Amino acid sequence: MGFRESLLLATAVVTGLALTPGTAAAVERDMATNLAVPWDIAFLPDSSALVTERGTARVLSISGGTTREVAQIPGVSAQGEGGLLGIAVSPSYATDGYVFVYYTSASDNRIARFRLGETPVPIVTGIPRGTSIHNGGALSFGPDGLLYAGTGDAGNTANAQNPASLGGKVLRMTTTGAPAPGNPSASLVYSLGHRNVQGLAWDGGGRMFAAELGQNRLDELNRIQPGGNYGWPTCEGACNNPRFVDPALTWSTAAASPSGLAFHQGNLYMAALRGQRLWKIPVAADGAVGQPQALFQGVYGRVRAAASSPDGTLWFSTSNRDGRATPRPGDDRVVSTTG
Repeated sequence: MGFRESLLLATAVVTGLALTPGTAAAVERDMATNLAVPWDIAFLPDSSALVTERGTARVLSISGGTTREVAQIPGVSAQGEGGLLGIAVSPSYATDGYVFVYYTSASDNRIARFRLGETPVPIVTGIPRGTSIHNGGALSFGPDGLLYAGTGDAGNTANAQNPASLGGKVLRMTTTGAPAPGNPSASLVYSLGHRNVQGLAWDGGGRMFAAELGQNRLDELNRIQPGGNYGWPTCEGACNNPRFVDPALTWSTAAASPSGLAFHQGNLYMAALRGQRLWKIPVAADGAVGQPQALFQGVYGRVRAAASSPDGTLWFSTSNRDGRATPRPGDDRVVSTTG
């Protein structure tokens, strides 16, 4: 048994996870090391990965054991939690070649599209920018082929309940940045009342989930409904008020501070920054979520992104060089796991 497998078994013991006798331990592999705050991961049709670095504004390609820069996004302002954040690959990449990024500029947060080797063109501007916090940054294509973004309230709680603001929302759009047909209103807004959404994912039945950072008490996993109001800043955690949608699950902020979210082989995987673990959340056929299990608790430090790879493995990244942790040798890294 190798070091990584032994470490995972030790982690299972510490966190109370059950490993079925006779089943092989998960195998972990460093896909890239010595990165500078990798923020998000997306895959091209050839199974190579694209990874954003928050502060350097670089897009990196990871393929066949090689990491190289494939784009530098101009106009990125990396202050506090802002910078180059989410990345998404067009479902029609084989024919249109488009990649989409979410980033903080000097005046706002933006979504841009580009082809590798070309200059990005903003398709959405005016998402409120936080001086240091709550810039959101989630960016993913849904099973409907439309592009979704999770935004933050930019440190101004009123944005979350203001339907005219793009802050504190989940947005839904076409690949040109126009409001998607069927949105609850004529705007980009798909749901509102969010504090800071940094992860989006869909289960096997097409149900949408979002990872959301709470304030002082509770972080949330929300099941997103079109037009739903998720209560911030009126409440943190369950509202118990028919005006608002209660979260599917909550955690203490010490155990989570969630960022990336992925659906992989029947489970949601939610990255935890302050919690320094990866939460595995079973999802039933009807979309109900089960008891979360903590993976890699304290093993890799702050976990930022999670993504399901076309090769059947789960990838995740660390965020130990973001000023809120002590970097370890090789940090930051992108890791794949079979578990």
